Amino acid sequence: MAPQVFNLAQTPITAHAFSADKTQLAVSFNSNDVQIFARQGTGWTATETLSEHDKLITSIDWAPNSNRIVTAAQDRNAYVWQQTQDPETGKYVWKPTLVLLRINRAATHVRWSPNEDKFAVASGARAIAICSFDPENNWWVSKLLKKPIRSTVLSVDWHPNNVLLASGSADSKARVFSAYIKEVDDKPAPTVWGSKLPFNTVCGEYPSPSGGWVHAVGFSPSGDALAFASHDSSISIVYPGGPAVYSIRMSSLPFMALTWTSEDTIVAAGHDCQPVVFSGSEGGWQGVGSLDDSTSSKAAGPASPVGRLNSAAFSSFRDADSRGQSKPSTDTKLLTVHQNTITSVRPFEIKGGRVTKVSTSGVDGNLVIWESDSVSQRA
Repeated sequence: MAPQVFNLAQTPITAHAFSADKTQLAVSFNSNDVQIFARQGTGWTATETLSEHDKLITSIDWAPNSNRIVTAAQDRNAYVWQQTQDPETGKYVWKPTLVLLRINRAATHVRWSPNEDKFAVASGARAIAICSFDPENNWWVSKLLKKPIRSTVLSVDWHPNNVLLASGSADSKARVFSAYIKEVDDKPAPTVWGSKLPFNTVCGEYPSPSGGWVHAVGFSPSGDALAFASHDSSISIVYPGGPAVYSIRMSSLPFMALTWTSEDTIVAAGHDCQPVVFSGSEGGWQGVGSLDDSTSSKAAGPASPVGRLNSAAFSSFRDADSRGQSKPSTDTKLLTVHQNTITSVRPFEIKGGRVTKVSTSGVDGNLVIWESDSVSQRA
């Protein structure tokens, strides 16, 4: 089935998140504000603007059960937004609550925990803020994960047990931490990552194969495996119970985001402008194709997503270099659905324990919803 493509703006989308019923969408268009869209027919209509940050918003997450939105930005702040009824008009409006992050650099990524009683904020301060609600003072407070992080944290992801947290950072390491807070969490059961889990315990540290920044991390649905994507155009899958680490080096450009769609399948996307599917198990992993049914991806073969390199724009540069032909090309359209870097990949629809649809957004201002099993259907 063809993907659903929505052009939301002519400016880059830095982050997006859907409400639980998928009728609302929160988007940041490379700005200080969050736009709330409502689904109307076959499109999306802007309904509200959330304005509180004074620098670029870097990440958004929407809690499905409590219906709260958390935003993080380069102004070193995070806000929790909750819908409340205006006593004068009777309308529901989004009200922000400032979070005391205690960081002195930009916030880069934010995610709610599975139980929605905590959230994690990655930062450029070589720290991750684990935030929980203090009912006595009616605000959100944070505890910082610091050691042994040595550079900007670029992404975070929660384990299903609500305690373990994965991070990827610019020091070329993916790590698994304990974010256990005594006042909030029940004592966690032992996992393959360990059994004694006081706050800031490092349960695993995994280097990028060639020393690239780790742009994205994600736990498998069971939490027994970890995937991370690095700037050396590789994706790695870790099985700590094995122990085993499988790394796949791609001939394409680096991935910026990833999500697990089942215990044996991952969708990753980034600078190559198309979502690539990986499949495997503890016995090994491989790339199996692209969700983008473009001429370029079929011609290149299932495990070599080179849509960008087969574009007319690239051909004109190649001809100028190899043949001395400098005739400008009028066709700069890529042979992929997205026309620029994909910055975010998120689960959209879950059926029978599998993610059947994923959503992507990117620098081209497009939001695309894909059938996550469309690769196997075409195989």
